Amino acid sequence: MSTASLFSVPLDRPMISFELYPPRTPKGEASLQRTVGELAAASPDFFSITYGASGSTRATSRELIRRILAETEVTPIAHLTCVGASEEDLGEVVGDLLDGGVRDFLALRGDPPEGQPDWRPHPNGLSRASELVELLRRIEAQRFGTDHRSDRRSPLSISVAAYPGGRHDVTGQPVVGVNDVAALLAKQEAGADFAITQLFFDVGNYTELVERARDAGVHIPILPGVIPLTDPSRLQRLSGLTGVPVPTDLLAHLESADTEAERYRRGLRASVDLLREVLDAGAPGLHVYTFNSSRAALDLLDGAGLRGAGARARASLDSPTIGKVDHV
Repeated sequence: MSTASLFSVPLDRPMISFELYPPRTPKGEASLQRTVGELAAASPDFFSITYGASGSTRATSRELIRRILAETEVTPIAHLTCVGASEEDLGEVVGDLLDGGVRDFLALRGDPPEGQPDWRPHPNGLSRASELVELLRRIEAQRFGTDHRSDRRSPLSISVAAYPGGRHDVTGQPVVGVNDVAALLAKQEAGADFAITQLFFDVGNYTELVERARDAGVHIPILPGVIPLTDPSRLQRLSGLTGVPVPTDLLAHLESADTEAERYRRGLRASVDLLREVLDAGAPGLHVYTFNSSRAALDLLDGAGLRGAGARARASLDSPTIGKVDHV
């Protein structure tokens, strides 16, 4: 089943998916192999596999996708970016992935390579994610003889990124960028099937994005991307990369923990609370950024009751000896 069709098939549970990135070392490869097996055992709807700047992880990304296809029953989504590649190069990458059995893609503009402050397109490349979506649809038509605009059973599923941001106005209300909504609409018009959001810490940013997008004519599903809030150092690094500020009260609550175990417990509690708020707001599911570690991702699902051990985890998290997080 394509990932796009998941949204048209009634589910009796929220959709669950995980992001993975290719290993950088032999030790990381061995660890990731265990992680894939543990996450696959949770029966997610798909994995998404990242793709380094300028195609720096092209070979390892493709190998990870091949392994997932061969060793699990989970559908992999291959990330593609416009960075550092000509349109011809991108076409070859897509062709190789199609030859390998991939039918699901996440089309991204991509971040500039390390050491390059500004984003610059390849002289013969693409400038926007919407152009990459158009390229994928052209390749689809050439290869399969179909037109996604008239064929509801298109061979390819194409997802894109959405940006809820983390800004708030002077009254504390979430603010979503007008340009971000316009870019999402352009991706939809180019042929995107659904969107996955960048990280956020306030459910209001997600609901505001959905509301503004719907008002602008965006009708594709918007799947929230969430991260386990268990590592304050990682949260601060991600804030620097994404520009999404980490709430100061959350950081203070995590950093004031006396032990690593207590910090983890507090972060997990905050993560579960955010997850539940997002689902209560009507999200179709959630996409978990795992950082190639299964523990926090699976604990998050357990805490929200979204896999078999959820009842035990919920009982633990709601125990009077743990209590509610009151600083988040």
